[in-house]
Amino acid sequence: MLHLQLVSPERVLVDENVDEVQIPGRDGYMGILPGHAPLLSELKPGGVLSYKSAGGEKVLAVFGGFVEVQPDRVRILADAAERKEEINVEAARQELSKAVELDDIERAQAKIDAASK
Repeated sequence: MLHLQLVSPERVLVDENVDEVQIPGRDGYMGILPGHAPLLSELKPGGVLSYKSAGGEKVLAVFGGFVEVQPDRVRILADAAERKEEINVEAARQELSKAVELDDIERAQAKIDAASK
């Protein structure tokens, strides 16, 4: 088991034991299992994080930050994050349309990806 902690400046989003974590790293997704080699990485500006535990798979949209991995724990300091169930898909689509006009689509696309996973 891994202990996963995910915090943003506003709140603690995850603080539980998990079986595995898929993390949107700056250069691609990382699959983390118990016993993983230690690492420190930047998070993708807009990505989907998922993890599996006894309660099934859970999904969040994560918007930048950093991750620290140790063999028995994963700590994520996110610039911002939202749980799948908190995302209003229609509002995220509208945000994506506005972002396309401003050439800033990563955040809006991450919300839509997380909500539809």
